Amino acid sequence: MILLIGALNTGNAQNTTQKEKQNPATEQQNNAAKYKVTFIELGSVRCIPCQKMQPVMKSIEKKYGKQVKVVFHDVWTTEGKPFAAQYGIESIPTQVFLDENGKEFSRHVGYFPEEELVKILKQQGVK
Repeated sequence: MILLIGALNTGNAQNTTQKEKQNPATEQQNNAAKYKVTFIELGSVRCIPCQKMQPVMKSIEKKYGKQVKVVFHDVWTTEGKPFAAQYGIESIPTQVFLDENGKEFSRHVGYFPEEELVKILKQQGVK
C-alpha cells in the first residue's frame, strides 16, 4: 500500500514538471536568469500603438542586448494567446518586465516612450 501511494505521488510530480515545461511563461522565467531584465512586449503586429513600439524594442535590444532580453508576443495569434492569458492582458500593447529571477517587477499598458522605459531598466541595474 505504501509503495503504491509513493508511486502515485511520483507520477504526479512528473506530470507537474511536464506541465511546467509546457508553460510558456515558466520557460521565459527560467531564461530570465541570463539577463538583468526580460522585457516582454505583448501586442500585435496589426495594432497601431503596438507598431509604434517596434522601433523602441529594437533600440533597447541594440543598446542593452547583453543585459536585457527583449521578447515580443503577438497575442492575436494562436501562439501568442497563452501569453496574454498567463499575464492577464486586458489591453495592448502591454509591457511586462521580469527581473533576473523571472519575477515581474513592473508593468505598463500603452505606448511606452523609450526614455521612460530606460528608467525602469536602470532601476534594475541596467547600464
